Amino acid sequence: MKMSDRAAARIEVPSVLPHPSRRSGIDGRLRVDVSPMASRRALLADDVRRGLAAPQKSLPPKYFYDDRGAQLFDTICDLPEYYLTRTEQALLESVADEVVKIAQPCAAAELGSGAARKTRILLDAMERTEREFRYLPMDVSEGMLRATALGLLRDYPRLRIHAVVGDYEHDLEQLPHGRRRLVLFLGSTIGNFDAAATARFLADVRRQLVTGEHLLLGVDLVKPTAVLEAAYNDRAGVTAAFNRNILRVINRELDANFDLQRFDHVAFFNREQSQIEMHLRARAAHTVGIRTLGLTVPFIAGETIHTEISRKFTRATADTMLAAAGFQLLRWYTPPNDYFGLALARVT
Repeated sequence: MKMSDRAAARIEVPSVLPHPSRRSGIDGRLRVDVSPMASRRALLADDVRRGLAAPQKSLPPKYFYDDRGAQLFDTICDLPEYYLTRTEQALLESVADEVVKIAQPCAAAELGSGAARKTRILLDAMERTEREFRYLPMDVSEGMLRATALGLLRDYPRLRIHAVVGDYEHDLEQLPHGRRRLVLFLGSTIGNFDAAATARFLADVRRQLVTGEHLLLGVDLVKPTAVLEAAYNDRAGVTAAFNRNILRVINRELDANFDLQRFDHVAFFNREQSQIEMHLRARAAHTVGIRTLGLTVPFIAGETIHTEISRKFTRATADTMLAAAGFQLLRWYTPPNDYFGLALARVT
């Protein structure tokens, strides 16, 4: 899962343009392209119409991440129950120099970059090589992207950033070109896709790269159920607020009238599918209107909206999915407790 409360910020919905709009700054070291994204609101409308009409209502988890959702997830990363971020960060600290030595990147391209807190570890390793290097982040939240970029440019005087405000499921072709790119897809975000979507996504990533470029993929590993379920049911209720934020986005963007307090946050481990599932469960029967779609959605008591999965992997399943997409697994890194895996793979 990609996951304090801050005033909601409006999603930037750019006009449909033939090319991304470009915004530069910081003495020419920062360039921000804003992808047309085929109209984010139109994509949201299609996904909501289709998802809420299905027998099992569902919404894609990417709509958690407006600016407010990005801030909530950044808070989740520091919660005591949420082992993923600190485990992956410690692992990166122990292997970053080796990863950079093997991949020899001139640029690090990160999909779903967020606050880029773990990325700094790899940027430090790249800086130690004394080569010039670039950072190519892609994220749907322009506010988070810009704030993160400004912080990085202050801390890395030789760094140049070419950022893309976009959705990596639709806008991979906007990924900036470069020499010897190392693509970062961290935090086990790959677990948010089902098996078919995973295969499509990794194949799409492969098509953007050339032979010899590399992917560093973070995967959450199978572990005791109690540990998994605690990570998605924190006592502070931040994950619950993050889950409900998807309804807030729909209210704002599609003029809906979801009452967030009518839905409970539910998260559990589905052992058969080897995945955490997150749902929003209606506390009582009621209807919701979505004015932009001309849609009325009925809920019965206890009915759920399925908002996210987070699949859990083994080395064997990670190796298989990478090979199927045209990647060769070069290194497999895990901590002593085997809670998390980092797979360094090369384009074949």
